Amino acid sequence: MKKLMVVNDLMQTDYRYYLTEPEGERFNPTFKPELTPEEMLGMGVFGGKYMTDCQNEFPKDWFKKEKLCHEFHDPKINFFEVNASQPLSVWREKGWISKDDPRGWFQWYCRYYLGRRCEDDEIQIKRWLAMKRHIGQLRKNCKIRDFKCRPIQRQALLHWAYDSRKM
Repeated sequence: MKKLMVVNDLMQTDYRYYLTEPEGERFNPTFKPELTPEEMLGMGVFGGKYMTDCQNEFPKDWFKKEKLCHEFHDPKINFFEVNASQPLSVWREKGWISKDDPRGWFQWYCRYYLGRRCEDDEIQIKRWLAMKRHIGQLRKNCKIRDFKCRPIQRQALLHWAYDSRKM
């Protein structure tokens, strides 16, 4: 199974990659996201602005319950109704953006979930693992499902496919 994907959106023109694994399967054993891209989009992660121009690349099912805002980043769309995002310019300055995934971690995750494997996988999985420190802070400082306790941290964890609604 090797399927060519060709991307044409506002951030990439004629970008090509191959899907080499079945969708949602054969992940690196250390990478165990709690949320699928479809679930994340249904919760309105990233203020709904993240995927407004690249829906053709991903399965239509992912967008059935989407919460998108084409005009601007709207924190009220997020599950915890707070802004837990930094501007893309900050991500670029810190060197967290690769040429293959100019939107950052979530774009990498969507493509990985679809079945793409690439040289950035190890780096992105390490970044995902590093987010676990926030889980420890929630457990130490908050009662389970106390959504008013550290909502920005909870929203940030949702952005990284950790289901902080259960914490």
